[in-house]
Amino acid sequence: MKTILITGASSGIGAATARLFLDQGWTVGLMARREDALRAVADGHPNAHVLPGDVSDPDQAEAAVDAFVDRAGRLDVLFNNAGIFLPAADIDRTSVDDWNRAVSVNLTGMFLMARAAFRVMRAQGTGRIVNNGSISAHVPREGAVTYTVTKHAITGLTKQLALDGRPLNIACGQIDIGNAKTPMLEELDAAQRAGGGDGVAMMAVDDAARAVLHMADLPEGTNVLTMTIMASAMPYVGRG
Repeated sequence: MKTILITGASSGIGAATARLFLDQGWTVGLMARREDALRAVADGHPNAHVLPGDVSDPDQAEAAVDAFVDRAGRLDVLFNNAGIFLPAADIDRTSVDDWNRAVSVNLTGMFLMARAAFRVMRAQGTGRIVNNGSISAHVPREGAVTYTVTKHAITGLTKQLALDGRPLNIACGQIDIGNAKTPMLEELDAAQRAGGGDGVAMMAVDDAARAVLHMADLPEGTNVLTMTIMASAMPYVGRG
């Protein structure tokens, strides 16, 4: 039975991905800070392992990976998904505390989880890491300096892991998701409509989860380095 550890599994893309992988017969580790929300996603599934923890804490990141390997026997895939999106603001109205908070989760958290997983995969002689980048790894959204900068950095992390993992049989790829229908995007949609805008074009979150499954389920020796999946009506391609 294949195994995957999913961070940010308590809601949104992480929760949808966890449910899909469980339905597909995988053993799934669900990590996030809210244990009650994780248990709701796991819903008593025998192949689900609830791993409460903060990805931005080095000790908790290591402990979650080790606990999952102890229970599941191995770690085939890490879906490095946890992230936060702070309220929109220009850079001069973004506090240093908000900057540090975003970096600690969106960048340091992904580094710590990848570091712990890489250690296990090196010992196994194989493994795969899928980083959740975002469309923001390519183009910004207005007032999103903390999110945009950290997601651009994830692209660098992905390329470095793909390079360093090559001789170790550790693959790394990045999925850049644009406007999956999550609570975060629904809040943004409501805010845009309240301000007289047209709202946000969104796709079903399950479509994003299926894309992660495709990347994770590839045979050893094959890798999707980057994948972009988005709502087809999202204004991403074009000229201003």
